[in-house]
Amino acid sequence: MFPSRPVRAAAGAAVAVAAAVLLGACGDSGGLVSAGATPTASGPTRLWPGEPPASSPAYDYGEAETEVVEGIEAPGDDIHEVDPVAVVRAEIAAHPEVYAGSEALYHGTTERMADCDEGGEGKVRAECPVLAAYYRDLTGDGRDDMVLGFRLLPGNQTAVRMYTFRAGRLVQVLASDDAVLAVELAGRAVIIRSPAAIVGYEYRTRWVWDQEQLAMLLTRDEILRVGGSARPSHATGSPPATTPSPSPSRSSSSRLPSASPSASSSASPR
Repeated sequence: MFPSRPVRAAAGAAVAVAAAVLLGACGDSGGLVSAGATPTASGPTRLWPGEPPASSPAYDYGEAETEVVEGIEAPGDDIHEVDPVAVVRAEIAAHPEVYAGSEALYHGTTERMADCDEGGEGKVRAECPVLAAYYRDLTGDGRDDMVLGFRLLPGNQTAVRMYTFRAGRLVQVLASDDAVLAVELAGRAVIIRSPAAIVGYEYRTRWVWDQEQLAMLLTRDEILRVGGSARPSHATGSPPATTPSPSPSRSSSSRLPSASPSASSSASPR
């Protein structure tokens, strides 16, 4: 049983007196020591306060855009039973303007999907553009979700997708096409690292599940110094590589990459 409030107060006072006696016996004055001057707090200064607010949204990263994947089911909505290759093929079928035909933006991806069929000894060929799928509960519902990537050909971009089951339907809740250095899972966030056109810097975007939109939202987009020369990339004498223009139906940050992408993850595939 916990002591009553008066008893606890009396006990606390006794401890304080004893502590004061001990400090006095040691010859310690117990005075406060200054840590120096404290900078004056300054609030944000609003510029151009008389200008009217924007009437249209800022650049569209594809936030809150979701898409049901047709023809993909799994027993008990177990996403581990979903074939990642079949999911990519379903996306290709749903967006012929992006993937089909020699004039499509990523027609090379469609051509290379045949390499995803099992070869000798049941192994998928290395030329398959679909990367290993990773699983983690990113929506907070206690069930694993799936993050997969596949190479966008021609070009040097990587498609990063996230899927979850909702009422028996597989739903794509994140779609990002970009030049990719690495993809990381941190807690319930998906972090995509991309090369910047400035040597020694990289872009990092952070996507987090939003319960209101039922989608992964871009909560942070930043450029960070990671080492190397601080000179602009054009100072090396070689122009930065170009990236194919993104399709309106796919999310992309439209950056100019300076290195070929290679997707990776901090989690282990199952």
